Amino acid sequence: MGAIITLSLLAILVLYLGLYKAKGAILPVTIGGLLLALGLDIGLWNVDAVPLYSGMVLFDHLAISFSSLCIIITLLIVLVSQEYFKSISDNVAEYYALLLFSLTGAVLVCSFHNFAMLFIGIEIMSVALYILVGIRKRDLISNEASLKYFIMGAFSTGFLLFGITLMYGATVTFDLQGLKDYVIANPHSISPLFYAGILLMLVGLCFKIGAAPFHFWTPDVYDGAPILITSYMSTVVKVASFAGFLRLFSTVLVPLSDFWTPVLLTVCVVTLFVGNVSALMQSSFKRMLAYSSIAHAGYMLFAIVSIGSDSASAIYTYAAAYSLSSVTAFAILIVVKRKVGSEQFESFNGLGKTNPFLSFVLTVAMLSLAGIPLTAGFVGKFMMFNAVMNDYHIILLILAAINAVIGVYYYLHVVVNMYFRSNEDLSALHVPISYKIVFVLALTLTILLGVYPDLIIQLN
Repeated sequence: MGAIITLSLLAILVLYLGLYKAKGAILPVTIGGLLLALGLDIGLWNVDAVPLYSGMVLFDHLAISFSSLCIIITLLIVLVSQEYFKSISDNVAEYYALLLFSLTGAVLVCSFHNFAMLFIGIEIMSVALYILVGIRKRDLISNEASLKYFIMGAFSTGFLLFGITLMYGATVTFDLQGLKDYVIANPHSISPLFYAGILLMLVGLCFKIGAAPFHFWTPDVYDGAPILITSYMSTVVKVASFAGFLRLFSTVLVPLSDFWTPVLLTVCVVTLFVGNVSALMQSSFKRMLAYSSIAHAGYMLFAIVSIGSDSASAIYTYAAAYSLSSVTAFAILIVVKRKVGSEQFESFNGLGKTNPFLSFVLTVAMLSLAGIPLTAGFVGKFMMFNAVMNDYHIILLILAAINAVIGVYYYLHVVVNMYFRSNEDLSALHVPISYKIVFVLALTLTILLGVYPDLIIQLN
């Protein structure tokens, strides 16, 4: 709970720093506050987990590990934010404050133990992003993305609330333990309201993670938002949403898996093909990453479809690998776009010759996203495929392998451009020191977790 309080107070403090023109202190204060929140979070690891505040939140290992990952990824994003935000506006305090408020909501979603807290967490996480997506007031594409995100977010929240209402009508409780007790006590007499509530909750959560066929907001919103905000949305928001998804299904709905597994299995297959085939057709690097994030949501759903004791580790490993590579890719896109002014694949032409370090970092990130061995992405994909194989979803495994091959093709597109095409415009590319720190950290962790996966697998 200390992390939630710290992040909330930190966001308010950052606003006051902006109000009193202490711009130079905003970034170091934000980084220090995030490190403090991370320390408070990790400090709960060996504490016996019990529901707090009348059963509203539960800081067990799942909540601590996923919320810590959200904080770490936000810290990496903040490290590359200073120059980026300055190029958009002279007033940067609100950017950091909104990011921190959104992160507070993400931590609540990771640790909820009551549907009321799930709803509050999702809304805090989302409302701040509605503003951040459209914060470039004179950019029509950004405004359109913000409006679309707001409308679709409200629409998905309606499904989520209706599902919560129906499940409450059947059980007369919002508490996860109460819902679990109801399912166990009535194995053959579950109310039809409860089943309808499961389907509506499934729809609402699939909206939040960007799974097909509820994905149609994702490409336009990711494409229209500022690159750094897109990076945050595609990593922290997705990680927190999957943590909430996993907590609900693993705690309450495992005994009813025969009911919801076929539905989720269909969603998995559709998500994989929509995400990968659409990404394959893109000429914009940013839009390709947006569509590929849909495909990655499909892979992470494998652990829910084959839910078991290893599901938390599988999702956590995959989410960590995906987040590190995505933050790296978006940060390099910022550097290249600042020089070239374009997000197309052709913008990376010749980067292998003009900046070998940057091209190597991006190559490792692309290989990790594609699931190539010796990267963290390979370990994540292996765990997902292994979970499906253990439950004998052979057809899903074959379809996933086909999609993995498609993914390798479009991820290597940018690698081919970097090493086999030429472009003199990138000859004097400026990479700030904060970006280099993020690249070194992400590169080291991606390779380290790929070679020694036990470092992260044992966390859940």
